[in-house]
This record gives sequence, structure tokens and C-alpha cells, in this order.
Amino acid sequence: MPVAARPLQGIKVLDLTVALAGPYGSLLLGGLGAEVIRIESPGGGDIARTNPPFVGGDGLNFGERAADEMSLTTLNRARNKKSITLDLKSPSGLALFHRLVQQADVVIENFSDGTVERLGVDYERVRASNPRIVYASIRAFGEPSLYPGLKGMDIIVQALSGIMEVTGFPDGPPTRLGLPLADLITPLYLCNGILAALIHRGRTGEGQHVLVSMLDCMASLLAEEHFDVLFPEDAPVRTGNGFDRLAPFGIYPTADGHVAIVAFRPEWMRSLLDAIGRPELAEDPRFASRGPRLRHAQELDAIIAAWTRAHPTAEVIGTLLTGQGVPCAPVRGPFEVLRDRRLHATGALTDLVHPSAGPVGAVGMGLPIRFSRTPSQFDRPATELGAATDEILGGWLGLTAAELAALRDGGVI
Repeated sequence: MPVAARPLQGIKVLDLTVALAGPYGSLLLGGLGAEVIRIESPGGGDIARTNPPFVGGDGLNFGERAADEMSLTTLNRARNKKSITLDLKSPSGLALFHRLVQQADVVIENFSDGTVERLGVDYERVRASNPRIVYASIRAFGEPSLYPGLKGMDIIVQALSGIMEVTGFPDGPPTRLGLPLADLITPLYLCNGILAALIHRGRTGEGQHVLVSMLDCMASLLAEEHFDVLFPEDAPVRTGNGFDRLAPFGIYPTADGHVAIVAFRPEWMRSLLDAIGRPELAEDPRFASRGPRLRHAQELDAIIAAWTRAHPTAEVIGTLLTGQGVPCAPVRGPFEVLRDRRLHATGALTDLVHPSAGPVGAVGMGLPIRFSRTPSQFDRPATELGAATDEILGGWLGLTAAELAALRDGGVI
């Protein structure tokens, strides 16, 4: 039986994104089969191309980039994309962009406030070139911005979103999440919006503008927990590694590491107490039901920790999970996770490849979506800046070799 086309095969995307949030969104579209044309400035391209470390035939380099090397960041974020160079600040470059728009399905951008208007690539002008276009934008704080003039760095968005204030320990400071979550969550919402808009266009023929705000996305996550009504104003909202409403629930030390344990259900609680040799605590008024346990969570955690600390992680897992069915898992480090071949087999992680030097010994983001009929993955390596310029401008627009040479001589491409 022949293999079906990829889910977004035939969809053409013009990618004007930079940094992380936007390129991750276009990366997802490319992994799903869209033809993603990454438009970068001649001579430089996305600033991510200058991010060390660099990788080439001689391996990893944290110094100055050599001619045959590429940024590890680019190798990760620019897979399944075709890079072309185009100077949007020049009249000729802008005219070529709008000719490309006429053949495209999606334009995706995450420029700073006001940039698309200054360049002449805003939604209204793009729609004039192609009324069926799905134009997708990421903004830090909405449009118009709730914080005019403020740059939308991930740490700034986390600070304004409330996420930091609920992360960390009660006696510690607000804590940044260990990953740039705003940069990674926002493009997921954006891609949902793009796909919905494409479905709508399929029904009606109408394109539209899809806009997501990093702050909006993070604030919507915050509202999953009802902090506004669950906590009095003088109570800390940072709960560290535990969560008193679900006690016992948290991270506990072992003789050689840490484990996560969840035992808030009655049967799990009884099994946990049996395993640690304290079955009588099941009848203790402090711990007999979830209501009292909320008020005495720290006491219960101390009892559990005294037991886990005396045993190695493997023994704790064997006793609780294997022996008693209590949800329990080791706390793994990032290196261990990135080298987990089971996660490579599922497609969640992939090995990065240099377009000429081959495998670079580093792991990249995979596409953690599995289809029964339409295989999808980030399986085409990133390319050098402008590698597809002649292919796209010649193939899409029919420009001749002489015309391309003239544009290159003029610094347009």
C-alpha cells in the first residue's frame, strides 16, 4: 500500500520569523509536511545563525564560526525549511515578496511591534496580494501591545504572567522556569490557529489574520489553578516540589537521588504507608483524609522522606511502584533523557545532522505527534543561508539565471 502524503503536503508557508517562538512554529509546520520558505536578510540572516556553539567537520566549536560550520541552534530550529535571502527593505525585494505571497497559503511572522508596517509586509498589504492568505503573528503582549516599547523576551513574559510567582519554594524568590516556556507554548497555540484558519478557508475560501500573544498564552495556563479563590492573600502560592491539596505529592530524596511520588488516592495512600512500615498512620486524624492532610502535608512529607532517604532510588521504585502500585518515578537529568533511545524511537527526540558534515552528536527537538497514515517528522537538515534562493525564485516566480544574478549583484538576494 503506498504511503499517504504528509498532513500539510501542498501547503506553502512564507516564514519571516526570528529568535525561538516564531521559528519553532514554522518548524512544526515543516515537520507536518508544509513547504516552509524561510526568508532571511542577505549577508546575515536570523541572528540565531551566530549563536555558539558551532558545528562542522571538526566537531563542536565554542569560538568564532568557521566557514563550513553552522550554529547548533540553527541546525535544530531550521530543519525542514528552505532558506532564501531577500532584502525586504528594498523596493525590488518587497515586490518579490508580494509575488511569492500570491502563491503562498500561510505567512508567519513574529517581528517587534510596528516592524511589519514599516517593511510593508503587514496583514492588510499581504491580504491585498492574496485574499486567501492565512497570516499568522506572534506578539509578546498583544496588538496593540499592553506594554508598549517593552521587548518580549521569555523571562519578561514569565515575569508578567504570574508563572514565576507560583514557581519555587514558599521561602524563596519567584523562579524562572528551567525552559523558555513562553517561547515554546505560544507557537503551539499559533499552529492550532493556523490549522483552524486553513480549515475555515477550505470551507469558505476566506483567509484571515491569526494573532497570538505570549502573555495571553501564559496567563491562560496560570488560570488552570484557581489561585484567586484557593489561597488567602497572606498565604504563599509557591509550593516548591509539593502540592498540599494532593498530599502526599512531591519530590523526595533517596540515598542516591530523588523520586517523585503521588499517593493522594486512598488506596495509594494505604499502600504507601504499608510500604514504609507505618500502616497505623492511615487512621491518624492528621492523615486519614485529604482535608486534614492539606494542613499537615509537611509532617507527612517528613515521614515519607525519612524512609526514602534511607534507600537507593531503584529500591524505592521497586517497593512503591512495582510492589504496591504507587505512582513513583526517578527524577532524571536532562542528559539521561536526551540519550533515551526509547524517546528517539517515538520521534520525541532526533539526532541533529549537519547538511554536509553529517551527524553532529547532538539531540534536537522531535515532532511528538504520531499519525497512522501520514508520516511526519523533522527529517530534513537545516541548510546554509540562502541555499534555496534560486530554487524558489526560479521555480515559483520563473526568474531567469540572469535576473537572479542581477538581483544578487544588487544586494536584493
